[in-house]
Amino acid sequence: MPELPVEQLTDAQKAASEAFRVARKGPVFGPFVPLLRSPELMTNASTMGLHLRYRSVLPLHLSELIILITAREWTQQLEWHIHAPIAVEAGLDPALVAAIQEGRRPDAMGREEALVYAFSMELHHNKAVSDTTYARVVEAFGEQGAIEMAGINGYYTLLAMSMNMARTALPDGATPQLPPLVG
Repeated sequence: MPELPVEQLTDAQKAASEAFRVARKGPVFGPFVPLLRSPELMTNASTMGLHLRYRSVLPLHLSELIILITAREWTQQLEWHIHAPIAVEAGLDPALVAAIQEGRRPDAMGREEALVYAFSMELHHNKAVSDTTYARVVEAFGEQGAIEMAGINGYYTLLAMSMNMARTALPDGATPQLPPLVG
């Protein structure tokens, strides 16, 4: 789903594009290009994303870890392209990022990173989180942290599904960084 030409936008799409530009200080991009086909969904998704990225109780490096796990689980190249550098800049060890990129459990993680990894992988693979993992997450981050952790996983799954369905391309000159997952 390519960008929609401005002259073809409906009034609702124009309003959603303008609201997006004001909120995000830039034009509709990446996952929001296909989502613009449903202007209210795009606007609500953008608002949710702003909360989860910038107002979550989770520190940025942990929310970026969740985003990378989700991008890897869905082999979502653009999400990886955008967030891998942000994750390293936010403090994630490049070796941890490389392990996730390769589709394997990182060898060395801090306590909080290991909790986030376990929670996210259980959620993606088991469609639930074990009582033990949930209790450890609530102890470390509170109930709000647990629900926001689930929210980040779910939100970036929505974006990954939308972009994979729409065949969203990488920027010109960028190469795919995620090999297909095996098994």
